[in-house]
Amino acid sequence: MTALENLQARMIEWRRDLHRHPEFGFEESRTAAFVAETLRSFGIDVVEGVGGTGVVGTLKRGTSNRAIALRADMDALRITEATGAEWASTRPGLMHACGHDGHTAMLLGAAKLLAEEGGFDGTVRFLFQPAEEWGKGALAMLDDGLMERFPFDEVYGLHNMPGLPVGHFETRPGPIMSAEDIFEITINGQGGHASRPDWGREVMVPACALVLELQTIVARRLDPAEIAVVSVTEFITDGTRNALPGHARISGDCRSFRPEVSARIEEEMRRIARGIAEGHGVEADVNYTREFVPTINDAMLAEEMIAAAKPVSSTVALRAEPMTASEDFARFQLHVPGCFAFIGNGEDCPPLHNPGYDFNDDALIHGVRIHVATVRRMLAQSRAA
Repeated sequence: MTALENLQARMIEWRRDLHRHPEFGFEESRTAAFVAETLRSFGIDVVEGVGGTGVVGTLKRGTSNRAIALRADMDALRITEATGAEWASTRPGLMHACGHDGHTAMLLGAAKLLAEEGGFDGTVRFLFQPAEEWGKGALAMLDDGLMERFPFDEVYGLHNMPGLPVGHFETRPGPIMSAEDIFEITINGQGGHASRPDWGREVMVPACALVLELQTIVARRLDPAEIAVVSVTEFITDGTRNALPGHARISGDCRSFRPEVSARIEEEMRRIARGIAEGHGVEADVNYTREFVPTINDAMLAEEMIAAAKPVSSTVALRAEPMTASEDFARFQLHVPGCFAFIGNGEDCPPLHNPGYDFNDDALIHGVRIHVATVRRMLAQSRAA
């Protein structure tokens, strides 16, 4: 068995063990302990508890003052697994439905290879981040002094992508993933008997009207050239079969790529809610928060990462359009230039966040090769300060 085949076998073991024991955001104590112990076994300096359950490994070679960071996310989702795999989740209601088990395993593999073989001049920070799924983990690490305690000049991240063939790599300069805002609109009136709506101020009709009118924000209030999504995802009332509701709660999320668009969406949402409420004699309150900022790749680093990936990937592509999914990797990019990219998880793979999804073990070695190639390109001897 070659060194790479041995590494692949070990990563599969790591990945499947992590998959069996998923942990929700900021609860990744077992995962973090496993990551820290494994990194230390490679001779890498490790600090635990960064931003709660985050782990930072540091590996230095040569004399350069340059430092770059590679990031993997560790948390799972509150989804009940339906893969039937031998290594399926042992924790009911939790599963690695987004491949963070694979991201963690392949970054550990890259750390092992770089620790054993070197081939770079400078410092590599291995960032194992908690709580990506709800957009708080990167911010927690930053608030815990990440940049001051473990400074780096650039940051790189990989995410698996169902539908793309294994061995495929793609990224793009500029916007690659959207911001996510979430909203909750409460409508209050006066419920009553279903036979006499005129005796109260029921909220079902205005709430339904509001759901439909929210769809006009993108269709009629934004520049058609802008990319944006407004989605209602939940509608709850206090009514029953023969009682009209006096309270309704509508929640959902919005995606966009520019702060000006996000602000316009919020403005229009408040205007629509206010107008419908007034027209129906009820009250509406809008709670609108910004959870994820847009992921914006540095143009030069995107070119460099593409160049690094070409010799070690089956195919490399420049992604034509950004995605309207979100990533809190973007928080790191507010502090240093960075590049986020995708690797294939197989063309027949179920989608992310699906109960039948599983990370493709064949993709692990491709992720390692890209991580290592990126480090060696960006921390090459010729780039030393």
